[in-house]
Amino acid sequence: MKKLILPKLIAHRGASAYAPENTLAAIHTAADMDAAWVEIDVILTKDKVPVIFHDDTLERVTTADGNITDITYRELKQLDAGGWFSESFYGEPVPTLEHALDVIIDRDLGLNLEIKPFPGQEEETAEVALDILSRIWDEDDAHKLLISSFKSECLDVALHYMEGFHRGLLLAETRKDWEEVAQALQVSTINIANTPELANEFTVKAFKAKDYQVLAYTIDDLDEAEKLFEYGVDAIFSNMPDLLD
Repeated sequence: MKKLILPKLIAHRGASAYAPENTLAAIHTAADMDAAWVEIDVILTKDKVPVIFHDDTLERVTTADGNITDITYRELKQLDAGGWFSESFYGEPVPTLEHALDVIIDRDLGLNLEIKPFPGQEEETAEVALDILSRIWDEDDAHKLLISSFKSECLDVALHYMEGFHRGLLLAETRKDWEEVAQALQVSTINIANTPELANEFTVKAFKAKDYQVLAYTIDDLDEAEKLFEYGVDAIFSNMPDLLD
């Protein structure tokens, strides 16, 4: 497997401080701002289309309510997913994974794809998303792709579906079995929340001592970013691609 080459900063859900998160506009904006990588989330619609969307429910970033699993892609693409952010983005749609990958590859970006399944759809979401990803992403670019999830079931699918690509274990809190899980899933990175219990020098060094690259989310403050780099964090996720400029 090619060594994973991470930038210092990964644009979280695209340039989500400057454009509506998880949209093609956010990906293009990140590229325009010279981001090297973007992070996006993938979930399934009712008719099992993998789309770029963070929440289980629709209301925060669209003009509808309810679960995303209760709406077909045909219905979803009619919704506005940009007007909540700014009037200038009104009409921005929720993109499919395939549409997002086309833009990411065209803009020569690296990708952290977070598999973010609706509860109970862990394996299915990973299988559908990775079926598309494996057909589109070139193995020669394995060094610029990271597949991550909080869910072990998703990473297990990734291990068997796309063994030659890097995986990342997401942690929102400490877990005693992290090392056992990380070894079983053969992950390359530990992606940690920026909390005192995880994003501290002792914990970061413990991850690094086991040869994992450490990524931290989500940091929009330069002083905080510099502190994490001093601890040994390899990369941060930020809504602001220009944070380190």
